[in-house]
Amino acid sequence: MTEGAGIWVLADPRAGTAAQPLGIAERLGVPFRTLPLAWGPLARLPWPWPTLAGLTADTRAGLAPPPGSPWPRLVLSAGRRSVPVARWLGRRGACLVHCMRPGAGAAEFGLLVVGRHDDPAPAANLMPILGACHRMTPARLAEARAAWSALADLPAPRVALLVGGPVRAEGMDPALAAALGARVAGFAGSVIATASRRTGAPATASLSASLAGIPHRLHRWGDPGPNPYAGLLAWADAIVVTGDSVSMLSEALATTAPVFIADPGGLGPRHRRLHASLVAAGQARMLDAAPAPFPRAPLDEAARVAAAIRERGWA
Repeated sequence: MTEGAGIWVLADPRAGTAAQPLGIAERLGVPFRTLPLAWGPLARLPWPWPTLAGLTADTRAGLAPPPGSPWPRLVLSAGRRSVPVARWLGRRGACLVHCMRPGAGAAEFGLLVVGRHDDPAPAANLMPILGACHRMTPARLAEARAAWSALADLPAPRVALLVGGPVRAEGMDPALAAALGARVAGFAGSVIATASRRTGAPATASLSASLAGIPHRLHRWGDPGPNPYAGLLAWADAIVVTGDSVSMLSEALATTAPVFIADPGGLGPRHRRLHASLVAAGQARMLDAAPAPFPRAPLDEAARVAAAIRERGWA
């Protein structure tokens, strides 16, 4: 937001990772500086000490205060690769807040924001959260509701279907995508759906065919024009999310709609723990429980982290 700001956000190239510290920074409500990180080949190494070695030369050159400005007082980061960079800035006087497990140097962070599904070990600087931090605020949802007001013309109940895919596979099984679409179409008045890169073109085509008998809108990965993702969340009467995406699940929980988790196949223990933690907290149910509605309050863990930062006097 502001070049000379005393709060720096280290933004990983992966959107879901960068959204975590950015979401916290935005909820602090004060100016901050975003530093996009570009990784060189050495970023793959598990650096045990503070260093900028994993960054490209251009990124290293830009990792300095603007002329006449001090080093930051607070650095927000996320992901393993940004840890040595954050620690390097910590040696220059910054307080450090990190999202996700840091690995080496955990004690150097003032606050570690880690999902309960990652089963973090107790520590004085640990702040366990449900899911992950993100940028889907009430204000953004309100803006999206206005921007995508045409979705109001679709029959209720409008079910937002957010489709990812297996975490380490080449795409979702087309038969599984078709079954998911048919299941949701069976209880929806209309379906507003989006597919991701992990879904794959064959599964997206199967999903589209399964929705052909019901009013629907489907945003395919790579479609031109504005992405309706926030609009789908804002207008949904219920939300079905494939359980592979921590980000999509967490963003869905920013709404007041009931959230149901679908299994895209190929999930491991970490994702199973995520689902169990959300169900235990009353924030989500598995798709087998749909369409029965259930009450839940919107979840905003980034705002809770921002409040903890302010309480400590870091912002």
